[in-house]
Amino acid sequence: MIGEFDIAGVFFSPLLLCLLSGLMARTAVSRVLERTGLYRLVWNRPLFDMALLTLLAGAAFLLLWVLN
Repeated sequence: MIGEFDIAGVFFSPLLLCLLSGLMARTAVSRVLERTGLYRLVWNRPLFDMALLTLLAGAAFLLLWVLN
């Protein structure tokens, strides 16, 4: 089991940190997709962005779990 992270005496859930890292990664991927014009192929952009955030946060959590 993955425990909490202690940052300056405040305990943070690993899920919160994975969601934040997933959000930063989604923002970067979204900018690349926007500049290359690949968003034209996406039917529903908010749904695609939410699915991308879920996948990236899940990958970050899985990576954290494997490394622990």
